[in-house]
Amino acid sequence: MRFGILSTAGIARTALIPAIERSEHEVTAIASRNVDRAETVAAELGIPNAYGNYDTMLADAPIDAVYNPLPNALHAEWTMRAADAGHDVLCEKPIGVDTQQAREMHDYCEAQDVTLMEAFMYRFHPRTERAAEIVSEDLANVRSGSATFTFSLRGNPDDIRLDPDLAGGSLMDLGCYTVSAMRLFLGEPERAYATSADTRNAGVDSQLTGILEFDSGATARIHSGFDTPFVESYRVEAENGWLEAENVFGADHDQTVSLEYSVDGRHAVEEFDPVDPYQREVAHFADAVDSGSGPRIDREESIRNMAVIDALYESADRGEPVSLS
Repeated sequence: MRFGILSTAGIARTALIPAIERSEHEVTAIASRNVDRAETVAAELGIPNAYGNYDTMLADAPIDAVYNPLPNALHAEWTMRAADAGHDVLCEKPIGVDTQQAREMHDYCEAQDVTLMEAFMYRFHPRTERAAEIVSEDLANVRSGSATFTFSLRGNPDDIRLDPDLAGGSLMDLGCYTVSAMRLFLGEPERAYATSADTRNAGVDSQLTGILEFDSGATARIHSGFDTPFVESYRVEAENGWLEAENVFGADHDQTVSLEYSVDGRHAVEEFDPVDPYQREVAHFADAVDSGSGPRIDREESIRNMAVIDALYESADRGEPVSLS
């Protein structure tokens, strides 16, 4: 599969493009609003075609699919434009600004007969797959879960993650992972309650804490923030044991990671050799396109994750729980 990259965003340069090049696929084009910038990055990374605007790349580049790492508020527009050009789309998380937009994006891509997949790369790490297996098959009657993703966002006050016009905020940038993880392990919540703070006076949440309630009586706590040191973790607790791990959402391709759990009094720590979750994500996406099968992060998965995010924001605004039923 030949990929075109929409923008020279850091995640594309440092993670996705190298992952594609390590796979059986290739990056054949990159576009930026600044042609000099596009040409510079193309030269650095060995990409044969550079464009000074996105439309030209979509229309003229020798590509089969597009990777869209643009700011959140631009995901829908440029995903749909890529679909107009007949290109399949791997779109960075969160897929859109809200549930309605996520649904519209999938409707549009289905009408154009192209595949759309939201890029939650952590779902393709073998540790995540093993954790989901343990929770599903070995932990009985899960009662609670928790997931945290924080880091200190310092420096540039104009960072796009602090821009409300670009759908910034800690829940959109980081918390979407915690919501995804708790849904993966515990299922679909019935109610959501959240509190948030805008400590930067930026018009977005710089930290948010939410409680998800499930029909089983289980609860999950999620937390995201830009104000405290780096933490990536999740934990699941059941009547017969527990499971937990650190550095769970962004393990580097050369990093050994572990998963610790206890089931029926048996304690274990499993280690996982270095693997590139971005490369596995790309391979899965290309296989889904080639086979015509639905990708792992499909329409239903993206829409349901976005619905929980919407409910958390609504709850934080209203100061009361919000039903998801």
